[in-house]
Amino acid sequence: MMNLDEMLAFNEQFVSDKEYENYKTDGLPTKRTVIFSCMDTRLLELLPKALNLKNGDVKMVKNAGAVIRDPFDSTMKSILVAIYNLQAEQVMVIGHHDCGMSKMDVPALEDKMKERGVAKETLETLSHSGIDLNEEFRGFRSVEESVEQSAEIIRNHPLLPAEVKVHGLAIDPGTGKLDLVTRDD
Repeated sequence: MMNLDEMLAFNEQFVSDKEYENYKTDGLPTKRTVIFSCMDTRLLELLPKALNLKNGDVKMVKNAGAVIRDPFDSTMKSILVAIYNLQAEQVMVIGHHDCGMSKMDVPALEDKMKERGVAKETLETLSHSGIDLNEEFRGFRSVEESVEQSAEIIRNHPLLPAEVKVHGLAIDPGTGKLDLVTRDD
């Protein structure tokens, strides 16, 4: 686990040495792009390198699996803010092969929740309140189908300007190779 005190000490030195100077940019993405991808740790440095991106080039939005199911969730809100307030002109949905969401076992996840202190009664209350954990944590079988689904939700959003292009790709987390899933021309 990352030690908070070590992180803060490193940050103090980072600021003192003015290392931030190498990363200065304004708040607008120079490549006018929003990338929506998975939070997988293998993509932290690989994805930007595989796309030849540097600090300030794009807006990055991440979640588990690069999945959008609700067109008015926080991911979609972030994408819309990037388009309307930060001059983004295209969206790239980038899922990845060997994604943990493609192997999601919701009953096992519920067991882990219980093991870590979530009361069975809490899970039952959620269920009786109409919250279906199987739906909330549902994974996918194919990264390509998942990317296509997320791209379609974005494309068909009633608040998305017609000129904004939405593309879908899948990246290999071992090599960085990108496969085109869907292209908006």
